[in-house]
Amino acid sequence: MEKLKETLRRIDGHGYKSYKQLKGSYNFANHILLIDHVQGDPFASPSKLRIRVQQNRAGFDKSLFSNHSRLTALEDYICRQFSLAIKKISGGIRGTGKSGLIYIDAGGQEILERTAVYVDEEFVEARFYVGLPARGRTVMGRQCEKILTVDIPEIAASSLFYRSLDPEEILDFINISEDQDILRKQLKERKLVSFIRNGSILPRRSGISDSPLLSSETIRFRSPAELEVTMDTLHSGSITGMGIPEGITLIIGGGFHGKSTLLSSIERGIYNHIPGDGREYVVTLNKAVKIRAEEGRSIQKVNISPFITNLPMNKDTVKFSTANASGSTSQAANIIEALECRAEFLLLDEDTSATNFLIRDEIMQKTVPKEKEPITPFIDCVKNIYREFGTSSILVMGGSGDYFEVADTVIMMDNYLPILITEKAKQIINSRKDIRKIESPGYFGKLTERIPVPESIDPYRGKRIKVKSRGTVKISFGNLDIDLTAVEQIVDKSQVNAISGIILYGLRKGYIDGHNTLMEILDNIFKDIDKNGLEIISEHSDGHPGSYAIPRKFEVACAINRLRSLKVIQL
Repeated sequence: MEKLKETLRRIDGHGYKSYKQLKGSYNFANHILLIDHVQGDPFASPSKLRIRVQQNRAGFDKSLFSNHSRLTALEDYICRQFSLAIKKISGGIRGTGKSGLIYIDAGGQEILERTAVYVDEEFVEARFYVGLPARGRTVMGRQCEKILTVDIPEIAASSLFYRSLDPEEILDFINISEDQDILRKQLKERKLVSFIRNGSILPRRSGISDSPLLSSETIRFRSPAELEVTMDTLHSGSITGMGIPEGITLIIGGGFHGKSTLLSSIERGIYNHIPGDGREYVVTLNKAVKIRAEEGRSIQKVNISPFITNLPMNKDTVKFSTANASGSTSQAANIIEALECRAEFLLLDEDTSATNFLIRDEIMQKTVPKEKEPITPFIDCVKNIYREFGTSSILVMGGSGDYFEVADTVIMMDNYLPILITEKAKQIINSRKDIRKIESPGYFGKLTERIPVPESIDPYRGKRIKVKSRGTVKISFGNLDIDLTAVEQIVDKSQVNAISGIILYGLRKGYIDGHNTLMEILDNIFKDIDKNGLEIISEHSDGHPGSYAIPRKFEVACAINRLRSLKVIQL
């Protein structure tokens, strides 16, 4: 520490590049400070630092991280505490550019496996970012000394030591997260696709806030008696709520009665949520995929023929490719690509779907004969998908009762509360005089695997790799952008960072070799991640890998499939 102070005092007032001398390791009384990467300019990306505390000082008992579920929750919790300490202690921007910024990659409402904090039996490590302060491009040594030798040690002292934290809060955070994993594992054996605990708070505060609506302003969820199930947890005992069975489920109801709110909670149930979120005990199958129309997306040799055939000008739909998909062709491709990645549960909302893809009613069938209509609507395929692949579907519908005919379960939302009306829906559909004709051949068909061509996944811009994530919606990849706006189950920008890293890792390891299918590539990469941790996707060439959060295979596949240069070999 004294050496660090001496260096900072010596370079005070020098040019900004003098900060490069700080790179290295420094022993403090209770921790080690590691400066891995020093920015070259006050406006550049902040410097990368780590604080490491030996476990005999940190004091986190092994029972708090005795399995992967508990480890993920503990690391997430410590990261949040480090972030809170920064807000309390840091003085914020102090000088030019990012001067004085201290930042760690903490999460939102979801608990995710991250690389920002590392815990094992030997030590606890926080990986974070600091904007080394400057006036213009001149080193502010005294201010930097305060940040590195006063502020950061204080932040570490209040977040990286068990004695400084609330033991009950830590245990509650970890146990609630572990219970969610336990619940999710029970779904398949109970033949359920999702579970929503009674008393959950599903509505969010606003369109720009994922925090729960204040309890005084909302109606807590309550299951209809017919769908009520009791599930077992390790730490909270038996809990009761609505179990959505496998098969085809409709969510209907009037506008603003909570249909989309329920669907949104179900689609986010693939993640664990923090205590107080309101959705802590809303869990969904891990392999649930939200599907929507996505006009303008690129598609490369996807077999959409189960949905669309006989396009004008003899356009091939077995090896369908386009640089500018329509609503219906994009939604068809999105479903096929999800099934290609072994999706077990599809989620659709009519508000974000192509109407002509979802349904062709009996009036339209009588007006436009089937031989003139290339689309076989989803209503005529959804049962076949479940029968042939075991993939369930849930649909939010407000405008078409035709789906009553194919639904196994019909839930009506009334003032944010669900009512089971399956029997009534069947009676209504059976009393109709005009019945639409089923337009599918009675089967869906085989899935067609695809092999990415490695030369078409080019991260280079000129002679250098240029890959950069931009929030949750875009990746700049070489000379192209990958648009992830419609991939709605990405919840954190650090997942997008990881998607970028995973694609580069697949190229670097030779998994993207022109022989492996897309699914084989993803299986190989995630097997490595499971074995060695998410940080293996980083080359460590410019410091610690502190800004990754785990995505799923589905989201990585979505990114690869949306790369406009992609070429594939269809098997």
